[in-house]
Amino acid sequence: VGVKESHQTTIFRIIAAILHLGNLEIQGERDGDACSVSSEDEHLNNFCGLLGVEHSQMQHWLCHRK
Repeated sequence: VGVKESHQTTIFRIIAAILHLGNLEIQGERDGDACSVSSEDEHLNNFCGLLGVEHSQMQHWLCHRK
């Protein structure tokens, strides 16, 4: 399709990260008013590794609005 191999790798990395994000297990707390994500969740670890984002920050901002 005319896409460079380096761009293909980046696209595949982003798609894989999105798929892992969809598999994250988010636990509801306090009757649905709050939530949390386990720091041991393998999908969160894979997501952060693929996109190069900080694990603790992603864990925090997935459950907090601003």
